[in-house]
Amino acid sequence: MSHRLLTIVALLIANAVGLLLAALLLDGFSIQALSLLIVVVIFTVVQVIADPLVTRLSERNLPALRGGVALAVVFVGLIVTNLLVAGFTVGGIANLLAATLLVWLGALIAGVLLPVYVFKTLRADKTK
Repeated sequence: MSHRLLTIVALLIANAVGLLLAALLLDGFSIQALSLLIVVVIFTVVQVIADPLVTRLSERNLPALRGGVALAVVFVGLIVTNLLVAGFTVGGIANLLAATLLVWLGALIAGVLLPVYVFKTLRADKTK
């Protein structure tokens, strides 16, 4: 499998882990089983598009936001996905804020562990 394809698969799995973590821990945050794949794909696409935009905006206008770019991107991804997918419900502002942290944390942990245990070729490429 190509490096780019492995990276995409790892990102999709990491986002799925983060979204499922939020769905398990937060009342009112739900993903219908049939919508899970669509939610993960749309959320990931929004993240891939929003990340460079939020990074560029933060570098120019809000340098203090640089450390929180990943959280801001997850926040935007949750809002956009909630608006686009009928089988996905965030469940209010408190859930949105908590889900932002949970999805970010779950995706971060999965993103660290996947190259170590599942996609070892991704880890090997980083060490070169």
